[in-house]
Amino acid sequence: MNNIMELKNINKFYSETGNKLHILRNLNLEIKEGEFLSILGRSGSGKSTLLNIMGLLDKVDSGEIWIDKKNVSSLSEDERNKIKNNFLGFVFQFHYLLNEFTALENVMIPALLHKFNNKREIENEAKRLLEIVGLGDRLNHKPNQLSGGEKQRVAIARAMINKPAVILADEPTGNLDEETSEIIFSLFKKLNKEFNQTVIVVTHSKDLSLITDRQVYLKKGVIE
Repeated sequence: MNNIMELKNINKFYSETGNKLHILRNLNLEIKEGEFLSILGRSGSGKSTLLNIMGLLDKVDSGEIWIDKKNVSSLSEDERNKIKNNFLGFVFQFHYLLNEFTALENVMIPALLHKFNNKREIENEAKRLLEIVGLGDRLNHKPNQLSGGEKQRVAIARAMINKPAVILADEPTGNLDEETSEIIFSLFKKLNKEFNQTVIVVTHSKDLSLITDRQVYLKKGVIE
């Protein structure tokens, strides 16, 4: 199976109160196409920084990022944005749904921003995705009419609307109870297995991570 993403000798530094912090240290990681991977580690271990680098939301200080066999480490901001919009899907701890729009409209928005001429097609795809995540009866509900778990499922459908090759999820169950968290992870598993969707998820839960194909443990910026 081919690598869909590869990180080579990644180093990342942050400056804090005059001190230079070495967040990621010569980190190497390969992700296979269709893999369901979890990243674990204590607070401050570099988990979210690693995910942000994978998602081109943050830049490295040294090292290379390869996505779909292309070195994307030094691309322009426009080129990085094209990859983010067309190749990557994001799910965060906070769903970031727009309160004035329905679940269906929230899912449609990323596609409407890039495919203005296909509104009916986008609407049909958004409905299909909401059916897949179990919210076919919540199309016209606004976020304040949805539970925390339902909002996160809308966010997952939204992440899928542009048909990304990789979904990156940063603590997607951090604000949810145990039962709802299991539902969200089972949904990621379904997307992974039924649609061969590559899923990379940061989690603090060892129990939930066992649902994934592989677990990566970060300690002080190094994979153990």
